[in-house]
Amino acid sequence: MKKPRVLIVEDESSIAELIAVNLRHNGFEPIWSEDGAAAQREIDAFLPDLILLDWMLPGQSGLQLARQWRKDPRTKAVPILMLTARGDEPDKVAGLDAGADDYITKPFSTQEMLARIRAVLRRRAPEVVTERVEIGELALDTATHRVTWQGNALKVGPTEFKLLAYLMQHAERVHSRAQLLDKVWGDHVYIEERTVDVHVKRLRESLGAASPMVETVRGAGYRLTAQVTV
Repeated sequence: MKKPRVLIVEDESSIAELIAVNLRHNGFEPIWSEDGAAAQREIDAFLPDLILLDWMLPGQSGLQLARQWRKDPRTKAVPILMLTARGDEPDKVAGLDAGADDYITKPFSTQEMLARIRAVLRRRAPEVVTERVEIGELALDTATHRVTWQGNALKVGPTEFKLLAYLMQHAERVHSRAQLLDKVWGDHVYIEERTVDVHVKRLRESLGAASPMVETVRGAGYRLTAQVTV
């Protein structure tokens, strides 16, 4: 079985070495780059299964790199975990908004890091039952990983795809953030409910004209509905 390749983008060699050793011991293949330019060379040579990206880097910041890799069609679907010494809520949200799938605040335990890596990798391969779902003019196909609106293909990230698949398979029902974390993320021990809001926001941006179908139900959560005038 192929070991998942994890690209570590971290300028502090002692931290990078510690992460690499722990990843190697737990069945991963770590590759280390100390800045954005070196990381880009690695990505050009071989696409990793996951990127561990430090917030503070020489040259381009982790935030800039996350945005850059999310815009590139080749790296758009690669999960990104931000490593940050910043524990502040606005900073975490900024990281998620830039395209990170999750974040780990330094200092962190090996167990926490591994749990988050595994959760993000699990999330990348959605476990969904129905292959094709249609709600109104919005269609989702899990076999081809395609989403279309009025017949036109939409670009949807991996986490947003899984979130949309779950909402479409359980349309017209209200789901709390905790339920969505449980059903979509699976292992939500380390993920805050605020993460759901960020991914819903990103999902709406991807849906464009179909975005009103994802409704916020005040004090309760979210639901996908066909009962809207789009």
